[in-house]
Amino acid sequence: MQTIQTIEGLEEAIQRFGILPFFRSRIPGWSLEEHISRDVWFTDREGPWEWKGKLAVQRICVYGKFISGKAAFVRPDCFGDLMNLRRLGMTFEERLEEGLVPYSDKRLMDYLLPRPNVLSKHARRECGLTKGFDAALTRLQMSTDVILCDFRYSLGKTGKPYGWGNAALDFPERWFGEALFAEALERTPEESEERLAAGILSALPRADSKALRRLLR
Repeated sequence: MQTIQTIEGLEEAIQRFGILPFFRSRIPGWSLEEHISRDVWFTDREGPWEWKGKLAVQRICVYGKFISGKAAFVRPDCFGDLMNLRRLGMTFEERLEEGLVPYSDKRLMDYLLPRPNVLSKHARRECGLTKGFDAALTRLQMSTDVILCDFRYSLGKTGKPYGWGNAALDFPERWFGEALFAEALERTPEESEERLAAGILSALPRADSKALRRLLR
């Protein structure tokens, strides 16, 4: 794969892999970090830190902490299978009844329900979790219940944005529409895992299939 130097190059990589972790993983070659040009990695030039929000808000990808609690880009048509796999074919309420969801996660979900596209700083302050907010938000991303759909930046005196940006939170079904994921949710979790693994292995045929599947789960 060619070295990624532009946002278009990143989009092409997401299309190729289906799921692309931001940082190095246990699978060699399966990350943006390993393919990005050093000219745009932690430099003054616009790079992946800015691109992630642009791709997410345009719905070109789904962005969030989806692999080992760390950030990843997911092609929208693959995200339904990731949802199906991570949710074990159950709704949030069904997982809650089965004891698979901590109360803190439900509290955050209840806060987000009437507040589409809300900033994480507001959720942190208002959702009622005095501690454990970051852990709950990470779990909800790993379970595919919550995604990061935008990043909004503070502006300096000259009007130039600065900092890492504040993430906007939403549900994937609300941000993309339920129809996008309907077909995938008809499959079994095992079928969804197979489809996701096959797509990544087609781009990385020498990857350890068992290690990959553990990361997908």
